[in-house]
Amino acid sequence: MGLLVSGKRVSAGGFPPVMAMVSTSDPDEIKQVILLRMDLPMGKGKLVAQGSHASLDAYLDAVSKMPAIARKWHGQGMPKVALKVESEKELVKMFQAAKDYELPCSLITDAGRTQLEPGSKTAAAIGPAKAEIVDRITGQLKLL
Repeated sequence: MGLLVSGKRVSAGGFPPVMAMVSTSDPDEIKQVILLRMDLPMGKGKLVAQGSHASLDAYLDAVSKMPAIARKWHGQGMPKVALKVESEKELVKMFQAAKDYELPCSLITDAGRTQLEPGSKTAAAIGPAKAEIVDRITGQLKLL
């Protein structure tokens, strides 16, 4: 079984079973997910800042890679969902899966000026993209 992404067939077989799950999203829905690490000592303001960096960076990636999707998402009110990840490994795994599906995405590495060590991977964003594809990657994660 494969998925057609940007005119290319991508095999879902290479991903763990949770990443091949069926989406319950509307097939026309466009969304973005923001992934935030729960294992780092970040205050609420820091979480918001890191998620904002990821969201904006992924949006700019979408403007470059798929401008029609970016415009549609913007016109729909920019729906997004914040989700928890429990480790750097899980964050990077989700980010890499998004890259493998050729989705707009971003991985944020902190500069280390305030609460964290320099180089800490804090957040990622996937999309804006078709919700059914985003859900294949992140559908098993819990809401923040």
